[in-house]
Amino acid sequence: MSILVFLADAADGHGAEESGLFPPFDPTYFPSQLFWLAITFGVLYLVLARMILPRLSANLEKRSDTIADDLDEAARLNEQAEEAKQALEVSLAQARAKARETASKAEADMAEEIAAETRKVDAAIDKKLEAAEARINEVRAEAMANVETVAGDATKSILGKLGLPANQNDIASAVKNAIGGKG
Repeated sequence: MSILVFLADAADGHGAEESGLFPPFDPTYFPSQLFWLAITFGVLYLVLARMILPRLSANLEKRSDTIADDLDEAARLNEQAEEAKQALEVSLAQARAKARETASKAEADMAEEIAAETRKVDAAIDKKLEAAEARINEVRAEAMANVETVAGDATKSILGKLGLPANQNDIASAVKNAIGGKG
């Protein structure tokens, strides 16, 4: 026999063999079972009501407050991020405008410098062309002066080889007529 059965038998004065039922289901034990059920339920109710439930509700309230604070903070940070994004977009637009302005100014300055340099180079080329034309005219004048002499000598030489008599004055007048007709 177990100790519980022995104690129950001693308290009631009955033996477990007398009723033939499992003791928790035996109606003779119901009043004591109801008594202990009431005491256990009362103690459990007091523990839950006074200790566990206030802690749980405090934790739930704390969690609710934390979640609300976190949502408020997230909304505030989102607004700050939107403001920063807008400020960044404004800054980028200003920077792009300034870069375009700087590029346009640099392009205008470069075009101006190129035009000035082109004018200088054109002026230098014009001076060189004038000098070259003057030199060409000098050379042409010298050549023309020598052409008459060279042509007269060549004509005299050709006529001499052919065995024809030639007068220097006739040769000079024929060369002048030939040169004067072309020039």
